[in-house]
Amino acid sequence: MKRHTNLQPLSRDHHNGLMFCLQLSKGLENKIDEIRLKNYADWFYENHIQEHFSVEENLIFPLLGNDNELIKTALDQHQNILKLFTTTTDLSNTLKKLATELEAHIRFEERILFNEIQLNANEQLLKTIHIKELETSCRVGWGDEFWKG
Repeated sequence: MKRHTNLQPLSRDHHNGLMFCLQLSKGLENKIDEIRLKNYADWFYENHIQEHFSVEENLIFPLLGNDNELIKTALDQHQNILKLFTTTTDLSNTLKKLATELEAHIRFEERILFNEIQLNANEQLLKTIHIKELETSCRVGWGDEFWKG
């Protein structure tokens, strides 16, 4: 399904999330120091995830309502992902789980939730949502390209 114009900034931003997951997974595969990976995850959380989740929760999810089962699933996933970002123990397993769960969450939103929103949300409401382009990418502002080595 072609993404509604007013949801496209979030879909483009999901690409950044998928790149983060890929880079984190590569870092884990290459046995990069866990502290370097955690620092990257912390940066990504502060400069990307918080804003992205806030936009979804405050502007997009209300289009279907918080009682909708898909919205409940997405909110639960947000909470689980945020918990993983802020966990400081068992870093290797936590970071691996973070990459896996964030990727699954993004795919859920793109393949299921956003399609449901487009099919069932009031078109007038969709047209009133104006999401500025989320400018943070998974590379802008982060200098340690550990995933290349």
